[in-house]
Amino acid sequence: MSSRRSDLTPLRLVWLALAAIGAGVALWRGETLWQSASGTEIVAQIALGLWCMVETMVRRNWAAFLTFPALALGIGSALPLYLFIRSRRIT
Repeated sequence: MSSRRSDLTPLRLVWLALAAIGAGVALWRGETLWQSASGTEIVAQIALGLWCMVETMVRRNWAAFLTFPALALGIGSALPLYLFIRSRRIT
C-alpha cells in the first residue's frame, strides 16, 4: 500500500494563510469592492487579472478564475490565492 503525498505542501499552506489574512484585513478595515484602492493597487489588480486569463488559456487551470472575485478584497488577498491555486502539483 503506497501512501499518497498531500497536495498541501508547507509553501501552499503559507499562500493560503496569506490569502486568508489579506481577506480578513480587507474586511476588518472595510476595504471591499475597491472602495479605498489606490491607483497603483488597481494597476496591480489589472495585471494580475490579465496574468490569470493568459495562464488559464495556456495551462487550462480553470480554478485560477477564482482569483477574480478575490480581487474585490484587494491584491493582498487575490495574489496569494492565485499563487496557492497555481502552485498545486502537476500530475
